[in-house]
Amino acid sequence: MDSAELSWDLQRSFLSVFRTGSLSAAARSLDLTQPTLGRHIDALEAATGAKLFTRSQHGLVPTQAARALVSHAEAMEAAAKAFARTASGETNEPRGTVRLTASNIIGAEVLPSILRDFRERHPHIAIELVLSNRNQDMSRRDADIAVRMVRPTQKSLVARRLGAVKIGFYAHRDYLTRHGMPRDIRDLARHAVIGFDRDAASIRWLGTNLSVARDLFALRTDDDQAQLNALRAAFGIGGCQTGIAARDPNLVAVLPAALGFKLEMWLVMHEDLRTLRRVRLLFDHLALALKAYAAMA
Repeated sequence: MDSAELSWDLQRSFLSVFRTGSLSAAARSLDLTQPTLGRHIDALEAATGAKLFTRSQHGLVPTQAARALVSHAEAMEAAAKAFARTASGETNEPRGTVRLTASNIIGAEVLPSILRDFRERHPHIAIELVLSNRNQDMSRRDADIAVRMVRPTQKSLVARRLGAVKIGFYAHRDYLTRHGMPRDIRDLARHAVIGFDRDAASIRWLGTNLSVARDLFALRTDDDQAQLNALRAAFGIGGCQTGIAARDPNLVAVLPAALGFKLEMWLVMHEDLRTLRRVRLLFDHLALALKAYAAMA
């Protein structure tokens, strides 16, 4: 099989048909004509020797052969996007796009002002910000730079430890006015505690067993931003990064000597990007700013 017969154009057309279920919809999404899309699918089937789609009253249905190939085409798609981001920035003045991923709380609460300052210095660099508590696969170039709250284990990465972010327990002043300050951990039982729903990893800040801890919570959610917003709304007592709490004079530390833990913070990028100027500029800017943030603990 000639590798030229499996060009990215054919694979891109295949992915579009796979996702949309019709030649016409795929053609519109790629700004191509329907006959051109049809020829691409025919050429790919001829090159692979496999039938990729069957017709039904609901459109084109992927075959087992198509389902086996789709992950490889998606990897090619990710590589093509990374190629475009890299190629867009090779000028004397730093410009182009950098894709950055971070946890929900870091991305929503900590990064905005840091990225604002970066934008003032480098107005021609666009940033794609992806918020997720799931670690992106850097080896597949799902992102150029990642802020992670666990030590990275993937190979071929440049990783820098920025410090440790402290998580403490806090309550809004209005809540404490109504219900008072708990005297000790056992006294939390009479308070409205904000905690996790199904994410048992969060049990660390109570230092107790899962069944007792979960039963204690008056509000249970695995969404970190929802927990923080409930804390700000004076719903009850909950965990918060000390650096975020320090910005809000209405948040008061609760049992600081008894409750709390730390999360390591790491900055990561793929080693192939270390010489790409716009990526390195953002990496160094984030490293300096986030290291200062972590030192607030």
